Amino acid sequence: MPATTRLRVRGTTRSRSTDLQRRADGSLAARVSAPPTDGSANRALIGLLAEILDLPRREFSIEGGKHARYKRIAVTTDNPVVPQAAVNRLEASR
Repeated sequence: MPATTRLRVRGTTRSRSTDLQRRADGSLAARVSAPPTDGSANRALIGLLAEILDLPRREFSIEGGKHARYKRIAVTTDNPVVPQAAVNRLEASR
């Protein structure tokens, strides 16, 4: 049975570099180079999360904040430990 993990992400668009960092409050800070038009920045954000957390893009969806800087991202997987382990790897690598 699929389980959902939710991530809080603060997005910054039109950035010179693309990266993902862990913030002091436990949320993630993402920078993408795409502009915030026609959903391109949201697609870039999902792509960045999928690449860095090593999960398929299809497992990510934006639950809240599609047009806002702060977003709530749902990660739905068969194994609920996988997204949290991926975030912990991110935290350890920074």
